[in-house]
Amino acid sequence: MKEILFIRNNIEKWRTMEGLIDNVSFEMPDQLADAYSELTADLAFAQTHYPNSRITIYLNNLASALHNEIYRNKREKWTRIVTFWTQEVPDVMWKERRMLLLSFLVFMVSVLIGVVSTLGDESFPRLILGDGYMDMTLENIAKGKPMGVYGNEEETGMFLGITLNNVMVSFNMFVSGVLTSFMPGFLLFQNGVMVGCFDTFFYQHGLLGESLLATMLHGTLELSAIVVAGAAGFAMGNGWLFPGTYSRIVSFQRGAKRGMKIIVGTVPIFVLAGFIEGFITRHTELNDFVRLGVIFASLVFVVYYFIYLPYKRNHHLSNANRKT
Repeated sequence: MKEILFIRNNIEKWRTMEGLIDNVSFEMPDQLADAYSELTADLAFAQTHYPNSRITIYLNNLASALHNEIYRNKREKWTRIVTFWTQEVPDVMWKERRMLLLSFLVFMVSVLIGVVSTLGDESFPRLILGDGYMDMTLENIAKGKPMGVYGNEEETGMFLGITLNNVMVSFNMFVSGVLTSFMPGFLLFQNGVMVGCFDTFFYQHGLLGESLLATMLHGTLELSAIVVAGAAGFAMGNGWLFPGTYSRIVSFQRGAKRGMKIIVGTVPIFVLAGFIEGFITRHTELNDFVRLGVIFASLVFVVYYFIYLPYKRNHHLSNANRKT
């Protein structure tokens, strides 16, 4: 059978199966089993007759997605809260790994722009950080307490306020994906320039080491989560910009669903970062090795959870699918 005829005869069935994946919890088990059997049969046919075709890749991805949804859904409901963070979030991070890389690159380029701009114009930090913050910081530096801003508020109130603000920033970055991928990129750019400007300002005053030790206590988690939130925004924005083999609305819905999972997955990270900023960062008298230990542990966790675990899980699933 010619490939174009094979696609024409089955395309509506495959589109129906895409809908099953998005609503798997509402489908009858027998219907899901039949759909999976038909899909794997089509995949086997395509692998035999069109091994290097895009349709074979599409069917393989569709079969893997349906397989994962069926077997994930077999678990008891009370385990969902565990499997969400241990399986679903890592899996969606793997699917959006290119968006995570793009988000990281946009953020780092923006940081570099902030650094270069501040080095070239010492008044630039006032434009980005505001006169009020700059005057307060200069006053704290004169008093010998450059990180004094972190001790100005009561701990619990600071923790709650910072956590809520960070969660809203990440949610806004995700929702901005409705306005295409350019808007999350712009918000990442703003945050990156601010970070580059902030650190370069302290570098110009000979305080870069102290600045990094204090801010990266919470910033390792906080900034990493912002980059991840950028990936969520890109996922939704690209969903309707680049629909691929799906209809534009279905592609957008799938991108939005994946992005929302990512955002919910970052909430505990922001809570922990807020706790550190509210209760620990203010204690600049802490031993430098203790602070470095917290920063290193945070970095290891971020790399493990958002990069290594997604790779490990999906590399294992890919091997399992090949064996079956």
